[in-house]
Amino acid sequence: MALPNLASASGRKTAAKSANRPGSNDFTGRNSLDFNKDEDLHAYREMLLIRRFEEKAGQLYGMGFIGGFCHLYIGQEAVVVGMQMSQKDGDQVITAYRDHGHMLAAGMSARGVMAELTGRRGGYSKGKGGSMHMFSKEKNFYGGHGIVGAQVSLGTGLAFANKYRGNDNVSVAYFGDGAANQGQVYESFNMAALWKLPIVYIVENNRYAMGTSTSRATAQSNYSLRGSGFGIPGMQVDGMDVRAVKAAADEALEHCRTGNGPIILEMLTYRYRGHSMSDPAKYRSKDEVQKMRSEHDPIEQVRKRLLDKGWASEDELKGIDKDIRDIVSDSSDFAQADPEPDVSELYTDILL
Repeated sequence: MALPNLASASGRKTAAKSANRPGSNDFTGRNSLDFNKDEDLHAYREMLLIRRFEEKAGQLYGMGFIGGFCHLYIGQEAVVVGMQMSQKDGDQVITAYRDHGHMLAAGMSARGVMAELTGRRGGYSKGKGGSMHMFSKEKNFYGGHGIVGAQVSLGTGLAFANKYRGNDNVSVAYFGDGAANQGQVYESFNMAALWKLPIVYIVENNRYAMGTSTSRATAQSNYSLRGSGFGIPGMQVDGMDVRAVKAAADEALEHCRTGNGPIILEMLTYRYRGHSMSDPAKYRSKDEVQKMRSEHDPIEQVRKRLLDKGWASEDELKGIDKDIRDIVSDSSDFAQADPEPDVSELYTDILL
């Protein structure tokens, strides 16, 4: 399978070579921004935190400390980090089960997330939710949902609440290319378009859903066009370039805040690991994964810019990596030492 080509990202704003081309599976974006030093350093830290956290989670899963399902976000870090850089306090985030990166980007603590993964009291759901069911009202993070596509309808409800209350908050609902074929997604599109709800629908197209290539599973592989029947605009975005994501996010959020209703962003991205920890990912070649890592890795792109522009030295970047590793190591130690929930917790937080 041929690998996609990335559009140029040089210049303050660079038009994409093939944005919104029907059927395209290229990595393209509407525009790309040049970051300043602080923006690049922030993006580097945030993406590196997600990468190192997920690597540790994978290790703990292999050692038996994490049970159930565990879906890693390695490779897709630029999507959520770029979006968060554009969002304001009050904007809500809701996603599916590949959610650890979204939690960390939203400002949830590494300790709390890791403790929930290991089923401990200090976890965000008191150790009772696990990987797919964590929430933080404080950070406006509404899950973490195990049912494919369910978060799209719930995210639409959050947008309805914003409009009802008359605030200028925007709901950001993430879902995958596999979930994009769910019927409830289109019911949500219809309602959001009809009532001009402030919601950004983000399709994280990592090309394989659970393990089937999008080219084999969908008649329209340009997911940015999926809202056209409802009059919902959309754009394809290079989801491996945090600058392109930030540029698209700026445009999409402004579209929603000014009363224009919903918009769809298709983030063309790529996961390096299998669908979950139990997936050996034999449906693609090792060469394909390695080519993507060596040519399009979102963290390495920022690292190279920082070095090339003289904004950071090798030693400074190593220092950042050490700080991140210390945070992740601390979260792992905490998660393994924290006690499990008391048996009495079986009868709490039950809604009838």
